[in-house]
Amino acid sequence: MELHIYLERVFPGLKLRPSLYKQWDASLHFEFAKDQNQFLPDGSLNMRMFDQVYEQATVLFERLFSDEDELFLVTNIYQKKSTHLGSLKLYSRYLKDKNLKYKLKLETLPYIFNDVDNANQYQTLRFSLRCQRQDIHYQKLIKAICHEDFHLKPRLGSKGCVYYPDVFFINKTKDVIYLIYDDRGAEVVAKDGETLRPVYENFSEWLAKDCKEKVQLLFEG
Repeated sequence: MELHIYLERVFPGLKLRPSLYKQWDASLHFEFAKDQNQFLPDGSLNMRMFDQVYEQATVLFERLFSDEDELFLVTNIYQKKSTHLGSLKLYSRYLKDKNLKYKLKLETLPYIFNDVDNANQYQTLRFSLRCQRQDIHYQKLIKAICHEDFHLKPRLGSKGCVYYPDVFFINKTKDVIYLIYDDRGAEVVAKDGETLRPVYENFSEWLAKDCKEKVQLLFEG
């Protein structure tokens, strides 16, 4: 099944972009490394905070995706239509089997944000790959996603992008979407709330304030 057909059937009306949890009832919004600062008093990066971020993001991934599950690994690239796409590092660096990248699918979509004038001059390139958890160097990939705003390695990116790429891990088996938007946190949406109940019960202390009321209604009535 192609990605766009899967999304239309399982998540009708959902736009694959940041702030997924605002679009879907069965959703969770997590904050990483709460009450910690990204910088130390001397201005250097607080690597202990980043270590905690990596750990939390990875624990959630491993809870949401098992080795048996079928995944879509999806990347949104945002750029001007006139810009040549540079090297897409995600699929060349973070796949264990490099031949998998030849199975990549590409959709060219309208620009999904409304933050620029002449939005028709921009576009969203959406790459998707069907794979499994064991096909991905997911710990390194998670670090690269969390490095969006910092000069830390590893990194994602392609020259000419308007924004850092967004990476969506979609569990086709369990009907779950996981988006780590940067070092600050992550979003999870599922076809139904019961799928998220174990995650909610085990990681409720990581929940962001802006979703607690909705989550209480979803799980506690």
